[in-house]
Amino acid sequence: MGGPSGGPSAEPDITPVMLTQSHDVPPEAGGPTAGEPPNYRAAFAMARLPMALVDREGCVLAANEALGALLGTGSARFAARVAAGLLGLAEDDPARAAFREVLTGRRDQLRCTRLVKRRDGTTLWAELTLSGTGGTALLSVEDIGERHSLREQLRHLQMHDPVTRLPNRALFFERLSAALDIAGSRTGRIGLCYLDLDGFKAINDTLGHRIGDQLLAAVAQRLQTCAEPGGNLVARLGGDEFALLVRDSTGTGQATKLAESVLTALQRPFDVDGQRLAVSASIGVVEREAAGSSATGLMQAADTTLYWAKADGKARWTLFDPERNAHRMTRQALTSTLRQAVERGEFVLDYQPLVALDNGIVRGVEALVRWQHPHFGRLAPDRFIGLAEENGSIVQLGRWVLAESCRQARAWQKDHPDDPLFISVNVAVRQVWDSDLVADVAAILEETGLPPELLQLELTESAVMGSAGRPLQALHALSEMGVRIAIDDFGTGYSNLAYMSRLPVSALKLDGSFVQGFRSAEHPNPADETIVEALVELAHRLGLTVTAECVENAEQAERLRRIGCDTGQGWHYSRPVAPDSISALLAAQRP
Repeated sequence: MGGPSGGPSAEPDITPVMLTQSHDVPPEAGGPTAGEPPNYRAAFAMARLPMALVDREGCVLAANEALGALLGTGSARFAARVAAGLLGLAEDDPARAAFREVLTGRRDQLRCTRLVKRRDGTTLWAELTLSGTGGTALLSVEDIGERHSLREQLRHLQMHDPVTRLPNRALFFERLSAALDIAGSRTGRIGLCYLDLDGFKAINDTLGHRIGDQLLAAVAQRLQTCAEPGGNLVARLGGDEFALLVRDSTGTGQATKLAESVLTALQRPFDVDGQRLAVSASIGVVEREAAGSSATGLMQAADTTLYWAKADGKARWTLFDPERNAHRMTRQALTSTLRQAVERGEFVLDYQPLVALDNGIVRGVEALVRWQHPHFGRLAPDRFIGLAEENGSIVQLGRWVLAESCRQARAWQKDHPDDPLFISVNVAVRQVWDSDLVADVAAILEETGLPPELLQLELTESAVMGSAGRPLQALHALSEMGVRIAIDDFGTGYSNLAYMSRLPVSALKLDGSFVQGFRSAEHPNPADETIVEALVELAHRLGLTVTAECVENAEQAERLRRIGCDTGQGWHYSRPVAPDSISALLAAQRP
């Protein structure tokens, strides 16, 4: 047998060195070290824990009988064999490096779990512990096969959904993160189908969770059938949400084809507990390069796209659109900064003239708010008014518009006392409901000195339809104050004429869609002209004035004048302009 520093034996079978000397054998007779307690050799040899002594070079000095039994070597010897190779550490660079650090004294201990190969070719999971102080090190090898098996079973339970047996959200994200590692990717791309069942909640609520769970399990089976040809992963993320992961995607077509196959598979009814049930799915599809993508970012994109699929009508797949997403992100950015924008003074007002059709004199102006956004530039009202109504900032913004409009109208009144303009200001529904509009108007009129009769408030038909309680009281209080009330975009809503007899309405503003029928004298729309003529006559009989919106040319203006409209508004007269331009226009029309 070679010495501790010699090479491996040439014999095909290696028998373990059995330390079976009695405690009275003198140290010089041999052994791993000198000066150990008398019973050390016997304890080492008889220990039930498989152990070996390893020198600084990593070679086995001695091994006990338990280690030989564990590795199935029988009478083979371990002496002079490299321990790292025996235990499968040679192919693991980090583990081998740590092993060497213990042997050289740079590290006190190494503990790791390895899959160790036995002599007969079978494997076992073992926990390896190497301890030393720079001299001889003690290696112990503990069989943890049962513990590892139990741990794997527990992990499987933790990482799989009990209803469908599919991977759950935790395992899905683990696999998704691994798939985004382009080092092992063939194509460098990844695809994801994120789906939500349409109609599942109604089934679950009416038939119970037991039927609902059976339906989910049946859906899972069909999804696995769709995914199997490409080896794609299917997971249940929770509730009625599932995901299909396309590793090494070959392009958008592969992901959308998978989504289409899912829709087709789910079209067939499900037979669950004697009941025939039908569900469909909305699917968000994302396909992109793995480089630069994150699991969180990919799922956010998939969630957004799933929302689009539902918004577009359900029972369909929708592919992620960067431009559409950019619009959504812009919408979110605008919503989150609306309130601060009012405080920072980022809004400005333009004014569009309302011109008398009989003589061309400017009788009033409509105030139109614009947002001078620091990043997105000048934004028209259609980009932010709806958002302001949704989050309630319309009350704060509307109060500012009203105050600024009245201040400017008062300035024009002072400059042109003989021919004062009225100012028309749009009022949102939430301003009537969520604020004390009457008190706000009274305070602003008093502060600016603008006469109430020079202020006109525009409300849409939907705002005044069914008005009762507080809105109705507010409208009457404003009218009694002397403020005029106009119905904006008349003709696009319910066009219920009843409110004109019980609400203090002063004017109607005909929607521009009617005026568009007047575009050409060669191709007139007689129906539009008949409707406008009837509305104007009715309004005049009720003592209301009528303004036609979107007047774009002289022919339209002339035909509206003949019909009897009082004022016109549109690009034929002027685009919305800054206050200075209105002042110049007023100065030019002086006699």
